Amino acid sequence: MGASASDHHRHHRVLIVGGGSAGITVAAQLLRARPGLDVAILEPATVHEYQSGWILAGAGLLPYAQTQRQEATVIPAGAVWIQDSAASFEPEARRVITAAGVALSYEVLVVATGLKLDWSRIQGLPEALGQHGVVSNYSHPHIAATWKAIRDFHGGTALFTHPATPIKCGGAPQKVMYLADDIFQATSGVGVNTRVIFCSALAQLYPVQAYNATVERVVERRGIETRLFHNLVEVRAEERLAVFEVRGGGREPRREEIPYDLLHVVPPMAAPDVIAASPLAILGPGGWVEVDKFTCQHKRFGDVFALGDVSSLPTAKSLAAVRGQAPVLVANLLAWLEGRPLPAQYDGYTACPLITCFHEVVMAEFDYSLQPVSSFLVDPTKERWSMFLVETRVFPWVYWHRVLKGRLHESRFLKPFAPLVRALGLARRET
Repeated sequence: MGASASDHHRHHRVLIVGGGSAGITVAAQLLRARPGLDVAILEPATVHEYQSGWILAGAGLLPYAQTQRQEATVIPAGAVWIQDSAASFEPEARRVITAAGVALSYEVLVVATGLKLDWSRIQGLPEALGQHGVVSNYSHPHIAATWKAIRDFHGGTALFTHPATPIKCGGAPQKVMYLADDIFQATSGVGVNTRVIFCSALAQLYPVQAYNATVERVVERRGIETRLFHNLVEVRAEERLAVFEVRGGGREPRREEIPYDLLHVVPPMAAPDVIAASPLAILGPGGWVEVDKFTCQHKRFGDVFALGDVSSLPTAKSLAAVRGQAPVLVANLLAWLEGRPLPAQYDGYTACPLITCFHEVVMAEFDYSLQPVSSFLVDPTKERWSMFLVETRVFPWVYWHRVLKGRLHESRFLKPFAPLVRALGLARRET
């Protein structure tokens, strides 16, 4: 049961705002390190989502039941769950005001709210979503309809987009496209009559050059057209037209209209409004919580830490990034409470299991240096069947039973599964 938020004022030593992957992971690691520590989690949702599994479930690679659980079942033992949301942040006064009007004071605040999907930044998109061929795997209510539209596609132009803003799971726009293309090619008469176009607002397909070279080979092999510096700004659903602002190449920005039969949209993303409007936000686009890139501590409020998608940490926003950030934040938070220097530093580690087909994955791991790193003792730039098994069979179990239990902080990825990973380490196909 969630704790009552009826009192006018409450105090907790550690207040975590957000009960998603980042917030639960931090709470679990704190309580494992300091049993009995007064930790409260402010989270309104009753269902906890394994968002990394949405694409897998929609594509039939993972049962939907493995993508969600009741929030009450993932709250760590010893933590207090306040089932409410943050209405405002007052860091000067060390308190958060909830939507129910309760003032929550704290010694240390951890902000882990995640981000918001800003559908309205694309003109015509909110009302078009789910009809006239407009779909999105980023909209949980539309996931099943998205994959039905892909499976029922009869041919024509299938358009996939990537926005100009940072997004959670940066490889997801391509994952959906590659799986959809597999479905098109396997459907009689559809593949030969389908034109697949990937329009990205970015300057290249992937931010790390070594992985970019891999995905360039993938799209070339598949015959997918790529259009870079193309940012979706409007959807004219009844006309089935996607309107892009095109920048780059030293030319003036221009508009380009592309007709489509199927349009998969990845919306722009930003910090939740309550964060962007608060003193915690960084000045500039996004409204992210302004933290030191190495310590996860706020640059202006020493008793505030942040991690995950809502933070300004300059790395890809992913669950793997949270796994790297959480132990650093926990070590530094405990040091702060005890008046010690902050001992831990985050190196920017993140990862994206980039699904390139229904049986292979590029396990794209990297850090602030934007160089490939590998937790699996193999070349991470290769498409591998072994990594497909890790992504679809191992990671969901690890998420529920290791990550959310605070048990994965001793290693980046799969220390308990090291023998399995080594056994599966050979590439199925060197591409």
